[in-house]
Amino acid sequence: MPLLFVLVFLSSYVRTAFSAHCSTTTATKTFEKCMALPTQQASMAWTFHAHNATLDLVFFGTFISPSGWVGWGINPSSAEMTGTRALVAFPDPNSGLLVLLPFILDPTVKLQKSPPLSRPLDIQLLSSSATLYGGKMATIHNGAAVQIYATLKLARNKTKIHLVWNRGLYVQGYSPAIHPTTSNDLSSIATIDVLYGFSSAHKDDTRTLKTVHGILNAISWGVLLPIGAVTARYLRHIQALGPAWFYAHAGIQLSALLIGTVGFATGIRLGELSPGVVYGLHRKLGFAAFSFGALQTLALLFRPKTTNKFRKYWKSYHHFVGYACVVLGVVNVFQGLEVMGESRSYAKLGYCLCLSTLIGACIALEVNSWVVFCRKSKEEKLRREGLIGGGSDKDSGSHG
Repeated sequence: MPLLFVLVFLSSYVRTAFSAHCSTTTATKTFEKCMALPTQQASMAWTFHAHNATLDLVFFGTFISPSGWVGWGINPSSAEMTGTRALVAFPDPNSGLLVLLPFILDPTVKLQKSPPLSRPLDIQLLSSSATLYGGKMATIHNGAAVQIYATLKLARNKTKIHLVWNRGLYVQGYSPAIHPTTSNDLSSIATIDVLYGFSSAHKDDTRTLKTVHGILNAISWGVLLPIGAVTARYLRHIQALGPAWFYAHAGIQLSALLIGTVGFATGIRLGELSPGVVYGLHRKLGFAAFSFGALQTLALLFRPKTTNKFRKYWKSYHHFVGYACVVLGVVNVFQGLEVMGESRSYAKLGYCLCLSTLIGACIALEVNSWVVFCRKSKEEKLRREGLIGGGSDKDSGSHG
């Protein structure tokens, strides 16, 4: 089942990665190169005139609300939102017609201290315009495609640009409101070489690391850890297994912790590669689950013997921390899927099927345990009342 989940997760990731496409042709212009951008099904096309360092560019985006906005921009210094010189398209609050305004995204915009105000850009923007896909008869609605054109002059011998793009649900007057903060929305940044037509590998590495992080943690905290708990609860009462249940339980849990440690480390690395991007709840749940898992492992070193009077307290502690770790792990897997923008994906469906199978097995084993318990209790009661024999043949044989 874990292998099935991995395959489903990978297929979902590959499907998402290749779902976008690009085109070099619009209704009014043809460009030399194009590129599908990694998020929001956005793309861009451009022609770079090396002799005068002029860049003709069109950005393809989609609205997520009839009163929303779509924008893209260039950050002259670094691959981040703060400092971006942006062009934002949205419906005019008065006429409803599409308007395109320039914005400089200074730190106050990110901190939401004040709404962004349109002002001229301090880069060499030669021309700009925006049009809806479908021409004059097109209307702005959820899913409406927009094309934002720009011609700008780059610095000599500088062919790499830091492209930033995003979209939001509404505007306040003539100021775009904050965009959604899902993983995809916060990752809408790419560094592109307009001369050779490729993007920086940094973002691709980050996306790959996110996928590895998700798979490792889903398998360890979300699948193996619950299986280990189920093994201890239901196999320990099978006398034919002897101590084998304990070795199976310990082996599964230690494997989960080792894989989970690698997944936890990739999460720390992702945080280092994404300055300013913090998923508070996911991060806290991850630290809590890892801490509880480490405590469980350390508890093995202080496990009292069965005859020790403190054994019952150790068992209570072990059960509480263990089940808490399982709950935190499963909840954080779902939280991680939300963070990655996979809340309605085959990856989540695969994990839900895996978890449902495990829960179904637990219910069946729990019912079986109660049936066996009730049967033994009834037999014990009948034995005490003398209605059934208890080893009389063996006793009579010994007297003979």
